Amino acid sequence: MRIILMTGKGGVGKTSVAAATGLRCAELDYKTLVLSTDPAHSLADSFNLELEHNPRKICSNLWGAELDALMELENNWGAVKRYITKVLQARGLDGIQAEELAILPGMDEIFGLVRMKRHYDEGDYDVLIIDSAPTGTALRLLSIPEVGGWYMRRFYKPLQGMSIALRPLVEPLFKPIAGFSLPDKEVMEAPYEFYEQIEALEKVLTDNNKTTVRLVTNPEKMVIKESLRAHAYLSLYNVSTDLVVANRIIPDTVTDDFFQRWKENQQIYRKEIYDNFHPLPVKEVPLYSEEMCGLKALERLKSTLYDNEDPTQVYYKENILKVVQNAEGYILELYLPGIRKEQIQLNKTGDELNIRIGNHRRNLILPQALATLKASSAKIENDYLRICFLLQEK
Repeated sequence: MRIILMTGKGGVGKTSVAAATGLRCAELDYKTLVLSTDPAHSLADSFNLELEHNPRKICSNLWGAELDALMELENNWGAVKRYITKVLQARGLDGIQAEELAILPGMDEIFGLVRMKRHYDEGDYDVLIIDSAPTGTALRLLSIPEVGGWYMRRFYKPLQGMSIALRPLVEPLFKPIAGFSLPDKEVMEAPYEFYEQIEALEKVLTDNNKTTVRLVTNPEKMVIKESLRAHAYLSLYNVSTDLVVANRIIPDTVTDDFFQRWKENQQIYRKEIYDNFHPLPVKEVPLYSEEMCGLKALERLKSTLYDNEDPTQVYYKENILKVVQNAEGYILELYLPGIRKEQIQLNKTGDELNIRIGNHRRNLILPQALATLKASSAKIENDYLRICFLLQEK
């Protein structure tokens, strides 16, 4: 299955681009599903028809769906939700409050991953196009497998074994005092099984032959800045970007004086997009005179974007992470476009390298050859963070 994630700052037109990409894939006889994981869904508005949690056929070879986080929660997390609700009710909260608080923050992002994994395993579609949340939320979604794995390996798994073993001994004393039971085996196993699904999906997300991200941006200063940060953070999570879509370019045919200053600024920012994202390919889409709403409008956008091309192709392959050996040891190279050295914080603990850029962090599990070595220096060179590991003297 080919997976294409569309992301960008809110309002740049990523939903329209996702829908048009789906139309072109379907036209090429690929069974295609366009899935919206954005909590503020607009995919149905783009197609101008009703969409639900389960895929609905839009036209030949094309289906659409909008993720219902509550439904996914019940299907995948029902036992845990019911247990948390009982605990909260025992502490004095009424039914409605307890039900609401049992849905933990960020669960909609996690269930977006689970839904992707399920479609990948079922193999009912050739192409899965994700109309994801705006960049900040989408990047948190991509970091979940790695960050979740860190907590699961160190804290949850040992706690799970202790809880199941001690429950028969402690339960008779615990329930009369607390007013609720200790979690049973089903409740304790659900989070780890859930994590295992997400961890398996990480291998798909980081395989740039199967999965790539397409950044949708506008020729505006703030939008370009966020798109550049998103590109760097995607590289941090080892997820490849293969295409940039510069949307809403004012056409040359617009000669009204009101737009003159705007067009001049766009000329500057268009050059910035090409320069700053090089060598990624850039596709430009004009600002249309009508809304991108309905199949007729999306057909026009589809033709502009792809013409006779196959959207499932990988437009550019980024070599995000690699290890190079030299006479002194090894050099770990991580592709971080547009990031300055002073923005990066590094810390090595055991076999893990913690990389922090702003609010984003990655715990990178080092290859065995590097885990026992000392990190001697780090520098940014040609958009790569190069960390040197020295061989130990005998």
